[in-house]
Amino acid sequence: MSAVFINVAPVFLLILIGWTIARTGVMTSEAGDAIAEFVFKVALPALIFRTLAEAEFGGASPFMLWIAYFGGVAVTWAAGHLVATKLFGRDAKIGVIAGMSGAFANNVFIGLPLVGRSVGTDGILAISILLAIHLPLMMIVGTVLMEHASAKVDGGGRRSLLAVLKQVGSNLSRNPLVIALVVGIAFNLSGFGHLPVILKSVVDQIASITAGAALLSLGMTLTKYPLRGQIGLAFVLSALKLMLLPAAVYLVAHLVGLPKAWAAAMVLTSSVPTGINAWIIATRFRSGSGLAASVISMTTLLGVFTVSFWAWLLS
Repeated sequence: MSAVFINVAPVFLLILIGWTIARTGVMTSEAGDAIAEFVFKVALPALIFRTLAEAEFGGASPFMLWIAYFGGVAVTWAAGHLVATKLFGRDAKIGVIAGMSGAFANNVFIGLPLVGRSVGTDGILAISILLAIHLPLMMIVGTVLMEHASAKVDGGGRRSLLAVLKQVGSNLSRNPLVIALVVGIAFNLSGFGHLPVILKSVVDQIASITAGAALLSLGMTLTKYPLRGQIGLAFVLSALKLMLLPAAVYLVAHLVGLPKAWAAAMVLTSSVPTGINAWIIATRFRSGSGLAASVISMTTLLGVFTVSFWAWLLS
């Protein structure tokens, strides 16, 4: 257990350090936003490109990986929606935010550093494959469901699925992670072999910044997401996020026979706290932003214990 804690504790300590930096005024949360933007647009794409450019896939199918992860997401999203609408009596819009909050793991800023420390290179490869479709798929589903719920609750029309897909597609064509993934796979398939020495040295130095910068920036921006409403529902959703989602991914991964390292990576990244994307959707549609913020903060506070449990179980 001590070895597991050695891998997990630094992840959350870096988040705490980032939060303390912003909370005490050493640096502002806006500075955290700038660091996060650098991670998302420069450091993480460099890491994904390097990983995929030099990866040996060994015949493993990415479709089994996606089935394992998103099978767990579907179960947890449905559970969160039902809990919010049936048990707590919230409307359909809150139901969508609840489902998304319970099923949207922070794979970029917490999952990737954690998997890198705990699983290694094979884990980084697995999570890079997941990131290829995670954000676009989750945002498409979240937006479409929220459009439908808004039309139901507020009245009026809603955009067609084609209009939503066109907007998301336009955004993805400029997404640095998607670009890095496409370029990395293209290089891998080109047959050039390893990256040129000078290029590899530069990419390695940029990529090495990813984990620490991501976690510090996350901690700095967490000051924007206080516990501020619907604590009872937020607690239940946090339990779904931290326990049901990784349990469902664990089960599906074993049912589809996912390779051990890939299964460990998927379970670990699914066990991490909620990402900010549910809050982004809630803010855009002006419904449930307080709930999403509470789930983000609560899962981060409790995550050190539950993530340690899953890391111990997988070890």
